[in-house]
Parts: sequence; structure tokens; C-alpha cells
Amino acid sequence: MAVAGAVAAAQAIKASGTIVHVESRVFEHIVSWQDEPLVIRSEGSRFGGRFRYLTSYKGFAFYTKSATPLHIAGKAKLIDVKKIWIPG
Repeated sequence: MAVAGAVAAAQAIKASGTIVHVESRVFEHIVSWQDEPLVIRSEGSRFGGRFRYLTSYKGFAFYTKSATPLHIAGKAKLIDVKKIWIPG
């Protein structure tokens, strides 16, 4: 059973591509570099970061958690979702 779980996790990581976990301030900078970024946001529990964000830049997916909402400026398109799941 443990092997099947490990295989499923490995397949999920392969399917999702490269996900880079960054600090909130770095995430805000990455978003600011783009003309019209797409940002996915979920608001979760108080434990481990209440707000979670995901965006893509130059083929990489960038992810961060924050206790408070981030300042997403410019022409960003913000999509609120119920949950962001990151494999691993």
C-alpha cells in the first residue's frame, strides 16, 4: 500500500510540473513583473498560512502562503478557489 501511495504522489508531481515555493514578498515581485498575470488564491484555515497563492511565470509555477492577504497590484486577474493543492 505504501508503494502505491508513493507512485501516486510521484505521478501527481510529474503531472503538475515544477512548483517553486517562495516567500510572500518574492511572490508579489514575481506578479509585478508581468503585464497581465493570472493569480489563483484560496483562503484556508488559520494553521500554516491562511491565504495561499499560485501564479505562473516563464514556465514555472510559483506558490506562497501568507497569514494576511497579499497586495496584488496592476492588471492581475485574481481567481478565488476553494482549495489549492500542492503535491508532496
